Amino acid sequence: MKAIQKGFTLIELMIVIAIIGILAVIALPAYQDYTARAQVSEAFSLAEGQKAAVIEYFADKGAYPTSNEAAGVAASSKITGKYVDSVAIGGNGVITATMKAKNVNSALTSKTLTLTPATSAAAASAAKNPGSFTWTCGGTIDTKYRPAACRPDVATPATGNN
Repeated sequence: MKAIQKGFTLIELMIVIAIIGILAVIALPAYQDYTARAQVSEAFSLAEGQKAAVIEYFADKGAYPTSNEAAGVAASSKITGKYVDSVAIGGNGVITATMKAKNVNSALTSKTLTLTPATSAAAASAAKNPGSFTWTCGGTIDTKYRPAACRPDVATPATGNN
């Protein structure tokens, strides 16, 4: 009688392990980029939430606020998230979201995402028509991790709906 082979041969197992290794090499960097983009989207969302206060301040006073307190929002250390350390309003109404130093993708550690409002002349015109108020995105976070609305040469509208 002939013995019936059961299970896998050594070569079949080695081929399967090689395929798994190749898939891991391809999938891991893509997954890390995906998680980094998700973490940056939190910073973008928190920064977007401060736009209305900056626009309202400009409409009332004709100048940009220079701090969270002046804009009438919570202190920068109070505007935080799972991956965001703080969101501050600085000179000329620039909104800066700073990523945490720990528990974030290594490419994002302590990096910033900024939303800069239009120049004063453009803002004065926009104050009459709030829908035309524009912001420019910047900061030290690599462009590939930023949301689509926050890539170079993309101005975002005044509302936080983008």
